Amino acid sequence: MRLFVRLFPVILALGLVGCGEESSEPESAISGAMQVEEIDWDRLIPVEWQPETLLEGFDLDAFDAMDDDDPRATALMDKLMALWADAPVVEELDGLRVRLPGFVVPLELDAQKMSEFLLVPYYGACIHVPPPPANQTVHVVAPEGREYVGELFDTVWVTGTLRVIRSSSELADAGYRIDLTEIEPYDGELEPL
Repeated sequence: MRLFVRLFPVILALGLVGCGEESSEPESAISGAMQVEEIDWDRLIPVEWQPETLLEGFDLDAFDAMDDDDPRATALMDKLMALWADAPVVEELDGLRVRLPGFVVPLELDAQKMSEFLLVPYYGACIHVPPPPANQTVHVVAPEGREYVGELFDTVWVTGTLRVIRSSSELADAGYRIDLTEIEPYDGELEPL
């Protein structure tokens, strides 16, 4: 598989997801008196961070012609993955109660009962293509004694307290964590990327 084919979905997703504008979604109440703000994935990206500029200066046509084992292709992929892992987060979101839609990526690939998983903005992230940047990956943690029963890439609404806490797993680096209070099936389709 050529490098460009592997990078294209990630670059495309960032161009569509990372528009750099803050969401103006209204706050909504979810069961009880606690206010929960429904957010989208753009809200997790600092306005000044423009991921589409990360590959400026690279001749992608030249890299597209290289094999995956070419040292130059490996160096580009390593640089990209380091930039993704260090992607900046929005510190002001720490402690906000949120509701965010996304795709479930189990941290153990054979797991159907999960006390923690990754939430990502597009189908196939972390498995079929390189993972999204850390500011587009959320580590979801259920309270002790609770588990989510589901499948790989279920589309869900996750509600809980958003924390700016970085974590790392074999699948991806996450820039945020949600302490889960509620999870429910997504009642529509997420925008395709």
